[in-house]
Amino acid sequence: MTAEVRAHAEEDDERPAWSLAREAVPSIALDNPLPDRVDREWALGGATGKGVKVCVLDSGIELDHPAVGAVAGATAISLDEDGNTIAELDTEGDLCGHGTACAGIIRALAPDCELISVRVLGAGYTGSAAAMLSGLEWAIDEGFDVVNMSLSTTKKQYVDRLHELADVAYFKRTMLVASAHNMPVESFPWRFASVISVGSHEQDDPEVFYANPKPPVEFFARGLNLDIAWLGGQTIRVTGNSFATPHIAAICALILAKHPELTPFQLKSILHLTASNVDE
Repeated sequence: MTAEVRAHAEEDDERPAWSLAREAVPSIALDNPLPDRVDREWALGGATGKGVKVCVLDSGIELDHPAVGAVAGATAISLDEDGNTIAELDTEGDLCGHGTACAGIIRALAPDCELISVRVLGAGYTGSAAAMLSGLEWAIDEGFDVVNMSLSTTKKQYVDRLHELADVAYFKRTMLVASAHNMPVESFPWRFASVISVGSHEQDDPEVFYANPKPPVEFFARGLNLDIAWLGGQTIRVTGNSFATPHIAAICALILAKHPELTPFQLKSILHLTASNVDE
């Protein structure tokens, strides 16, 4: 217990740690940020993502790609021999195209958001769970509003630490948006309740997304047969949950641009209420 909690416990042995004193109730009064009726017009109508910082935790971003535009920052994460995190200016950019693809989708839907690249994958999609965790921890410390994670790990030894980081992000108001695995295997962090998990649907409209009544995948977004940004200023056609995820990340950016006071819990609730399969 902290000194403050210990001191309080000495004054009142009946009150457990983390409890709320009667006289403290007025100090935590909150305004209700939601209207009587939550719809897409209220949630994101007219929003462009301005003022929202979206981190793409991936393979980097091709900085001069016409479908991506300006990148506000680019950091490369690596580990030294002792496993300590090294965060350096990324001078190489995207090494395999995956991060650029995600960034292009976000830019198309939230054109005025700030895009930040945190590279944890290398050429040929190589990388380690340890580097992913280090990059995620760095991104959370930086205080980004949304982190797009179109990647996951199946290695169980990293689950506890990854879960801890996901919860830290949740309480620090950094929304993690993570893709479900493309194969029916156990992977993380998309299975954690503190993140927004995303799978794919077959519709063509990038603004159509569905709430899933049977999680762990919570939302479905456009992810099949997309023409997306790729290396060399090019585009390719792809399919995968990786590319559904930035659609939801961008929609989160639009909502936060209009309502920056929202917590991750509230943001997820608004996503549910404005999903295409939820009656208004």
